[in-house]
Amino acid sequence: MADIRLQQRQSLQLSAQQILSSQLLQLPMLNLEQRIYEELQENPLLEVVEESKESVGEVVAGSDGSNGDDMFDAVERFSKSALKERSDAPFSVEDSEGRLNFTYEGGSKERFFQAVQHDSFHDTLLRQLTLHEEVGEREARIAAEILGNLDGDGYFGEDYGVIVDSLHFDGLDISQREVEEVVRKIHFLDPPGIAVKDLRERFLVQLQAGSERYPSKTYEVATRILRDHFDDFLHRRFELLLKKLAETKEGVEAAVSAIIRLDPHPGIFQDEGGYITPDFLVSYENGALIAVLNDRSALSVKVTDRYQELLKNRKAPKEEKQFIRKNILRANEFTSAIETRRQTLLKVIEALMKRQYGFFVFGPERVVPLGMKTIAADTDLDISTISRAVNGKYVQTRFGVFELKYFFSTGLSTGEGEDLSSKVIRQQIADMISGEDSANPLSDESITEMLMKCGIHIARRTVAKYREQMQIPVARLRKKIF
Repeated sequence: MADIRLQQRQSLQLSAQQILSSQLLQLPMLNLEQRIYEELQENPLLEVVEESKESVGEVVAGSDGSNGDDMFDAVERFSKSALKERSDAPFSVEDSEGRLNFTYEGGSKERFFQAVQHDSFHDTLLRQLTLHEEVGEREARIAAEILGNLDGDGYFGEDYGVIVDSLHFDGLDISQREVEEVVRKIHFLDPPGIAVKDLRERFLVQLQAGSERYPSKTYEVATRILRDHFDDFLHRRFELLLKKLAETKEGVEAAVSAIIRLDPHPGIFQDEGGYITPDFLVSYENGALIAVLNDRSALSVKVTDRYQELLKNRKAPKEEKQFIRKNILRANEFTSAIETRRQTLLKVIEALMKRQYGFFVFGPERVVPLGMKTIAADTDLDISTISRAVNGKYVQTRFGVFELKYFFSTGLSTGEGEDLSSKVIRQQIADMISGEDSANPLSDESITEMLMKCGIHIARRTVAKYREQMQIPVARLRKKIF
């Protein structure tokens, strides 16, 4: 007799609408434009709206949108009541006075968005990867997610589980092993050493990728140095290396020279002709912060009315009616997904403006520590949604163009009890080192003491970590570089 069992299991099933919304949310503006044009070509029931769109939310009575440009969305301003929900992060008196000037105003208004030169070598890497015969659509989607989670220097610091969870939300179930395999393939693309965990792994990958350029003995000794004695190499303890390796001086010098010629920042100058267009413009006018969503990308698509008469015609062929109904459903889902993306981006930039008010008014030195979990709570969105919303998105400010990821960082406490962003602390360390006496450079202990005098409570090892993240050598090496 067959063994019959009754099991109860709970699973999450995402609708096609949710998957489409998630995919469009992650696209940068120019990629979204291309996606919209593709949809316009495939679906005859979609068309571009010529007139300007209204602002999100309640439009102020009597506002005139006739001067707007349909490339841009309306100006979004925020009321005093919205500020009551703001975090209790401390601000100076001048900050508080500025915050009281937030207003809300409807109506479109033309704004100038500046195209900015940008290194966009991720697309080049993805194209390289897809040329491999063993790489299909599944691996390409994994690679795109990995590349989207790299930091500014091409390191992959996330846990593999983050990629697994993110793609699962997109409807693709993968294993960590698959992620590891794709990461390994990315390591050996051109330039090699992308998506590694640290500098040591980057050098090992680059050495292996160019192994045919070195004599076998040089390659072997260089690999041993990187694998077993990287700390000695990093701190230029070459006499100690000679003893540990038990190799000739000439052999060690050849290996060290080979390592020194490796590139610690691969891809940093790739695709210099590329440009980005900011997704937002945030300005400070008459005491009010103003956020503008660059809706040039949305193109204001809508479902056309031309085919509605065919549906009402009883004599129309059944196949034609089925075709129209199918594409009307698809068009409605697409326009709804675009609007969902738009609303989500507006929520995120509003939350960022409130949390990073000091930055937008006074500059990068006033950026505060901020986690994605905080923005997720402010917007009632999931952390994975926030991650997609900020990925590849840029905001134009009067201090320059910044990726939205820039505004998320850890922090330390000051003597006054305030939280100071690690980005600000790193900049202070860099400024101290740039102004030091080259004959007597500042040690990590000296920098720590100087920061403590400024009221920043920080450990020496933290100073050393920030210095290494900025690729600044230790004091004795700044005095005399090998």
